[in-house]
Amino acid sequence: MFMAPDPGLLRLRVSLRAVLGIALAVTLSELAGLSLTASITGGLAALLALFTVADPTVRGQAVTTALLPAVGFPALALATVLHETPTLRDAVWLAVIFCGVYARRWGPRGHALGIFAFMTFFVTQFLHAVPAQLPDLYTAMTLSLVASSAVRFGAWCIERRTPPPAAPAPKDDRGLARPTTRQAFQAFAACAFAMAAGQVLSQERWYWAVGTVWWIFVNTTSRGETLVRGFRRLLGTITGILVGLLVAVPLQGAPAPTAALIAVCVFGIFYTAALSYSWMMLCVTVMAGLLYGLLGVLTPALLGLRLAQTGVGALGAGLAVVLILPVTTDAVTNRWVRRALHEVHGCTATAARRLAGDPDADPAPRVAQLEALLGRVRLSLAPLVHPLNPLRPRKERARRVLALLDDCAREARGLAAVAADPEASHDTRLTAACHRVESAVATLVGASPKHLTRPHVEPSPHHPGAEQALAHLQRLEHALTSLSQPLQGTTFAQP
Repeated sequence: MFMAPDPGLLRLRVSLRAVLGIALAVTLSELAGLSLTASITGGLAALLALFTVADPTVRGQAVTTALLPAVGFPALALATVLHETPTLRDAVWLAVIFCGVYARRWGPRGHALGIFAFMTFFVTQFLHAVPAQLPDLYTAMTLSLVASSAVRFGAWCIERRTPPPAAPAPKDDRGLARPTTRQAFQAFAACAFAMAAGQVLSQERWYWAVGTVWWIFVNTTSRGETLVRGFRRLLGTITGILVGLLVAVPLQGAPAPTAALIAVCVFGIFYTAALSYSWMMLCVTVMAGLLYGLLGVLTPALLGLRLAQTGVGALGAGLAVVLILPVTTDAVTNRWVRRALHEVHGCTATAARRLAGDPDADPAPRVAQLEALLGRVRLSLAPLVHPLNPLRPRKERARRVLALLDDCAREARGLAAVAADPEASHDTRLTAACHRVESAVATLVGASPKHLTRPHVEPSPHHPGAEQALAHLQRLEHALTSLSQPLQGTTFAQP
């Protein structure tokens, strides 16, 4: 994980910015004389704003951040007012959960607002907040969102120079065929199970089971993805508890070292989120232990209860995706693989047009979209390549597909880099190579190749840029041809 590529040090910069923004948010709450409960609420609000808001434009991110209080304030009020009426509180929270998951159909903004509403309700249970604390909680949340926004959109607006690639949108189905609708019912049922079972284990810390279910259902679609994510959450929680026993328990809430370690955990959450859910959960678990230390309630028994509640939540999520409106791993995988292959063709065609002299053709955005699609392919194939998968033929096929798609992405990146060279010229051999790539993609997805008309320019067969482009196209064609066997039948259902 620590050797994973970080182009432009983007993950590093985003992680450092998060530490700065959250530190500023907590500092403002403390300077305003707010309670520790309010300061923690503000810090978590800042973390959520920086972590979950992922609109494709800076303007969109600013609008979504401004809308967070519209869902956060009512959730705070409901959670605190209903704290003494458990039955009604649980029913309202389940309604918030269903609506929060269903809102993902509206893209990144709905996703962020749904998470913020859920987590605001969760934080209130975590801190045992009461109605009398609402003014302080509202003030802390407002100050924190202002502080984190000042860092994100003012002092250090990374996205202005490095726009994040747009997240691939799921297939736009209707009714129960829509993934977000199916997942809303699954999350509702799983959280209801987690609430009931969690309260049997503990009447005070039952909400950890519900939180586990919620985050297992974030960024997953198929049954296999959800089960693997539940396993990784459990693994990350176990390792986080072991680290907490060695680090958080001995500190017993000492302010300065605890604050420093929380900053390290925040950095770890942001830096590892895109790479390893288990490592991210380790950081989250250690941070939770440190916060409990600040509140003066941290004990080894509490960390053990945290593990038990995580297990209950993972079990609830697993039962829900198996029994309620299940979506198979094969169906999701095939869909994302086909979209990635179409994007490979788009990258090739756009790069070829650029090499042929079209100044408006820019393959860079297509390459960024291809990388995003490959991320979804890796996520959907994770259950098949998991070490615990006993079906070795399927595992080997999935690994072969991933390796060849990575080869395609590497050659597409190289081709785009060559096309960006203003000195690069067209070679007549490139046209034939591009046609072969189109035909290879069409064969894989079961479509007819549609050759693009490219502007005519005088050939320059000895230009080094043309030679490099031709080499990338040849290797790309080889990778696509090699994919035909593991993708035969466009299903992973049979060994």
